[in-house]
Amino acid sequence: MTATTPGYDFGPLSDLASRLVNIEALAWSPTPFVGIYVKTLLKDETTGLLTCLFKWEPGAVLPMHEHAELEQTYVLEGSLVDEDGEVTRGNYVWRPAGSKHVATAPNGALVLCFFQKPNKFL
Repeated sequence: MTATTPGYDFGPLSDLASRLVNIEALAWSPTPFVGIYVKTLLKDETTGLLTCLFKWEPGAVLPMHEHAELEQTYVLEGSLVDEDGEVTRGNYVWRPAGSKHVATAPNGALVLCFFQKPNKFL
């Protein structure tokens, strides 16, 4: 198996055992973008599969990027805004491969994102 939760110690597990992740035990890590922090829940370097929690401070901006494959986002708190509209708390958006946008969180946000491959920043 090539999937991992970076920096998380599961202890000894069999190959087919469930990986239970205590989210509170993971530290928030800064991203290259001011005011946006990440907890990586699942990462597969081989395929590019990625599941993350992102915390956006009020006013944070994710610059222009392209979705290399399908991206899914569920908003747990706050909202995300782009030229297509606003995704509010408790709502979900998915974006097709090849779509491009700039995203903002005017009032901050906590989001759960699923990527088949990482974004390409332009």
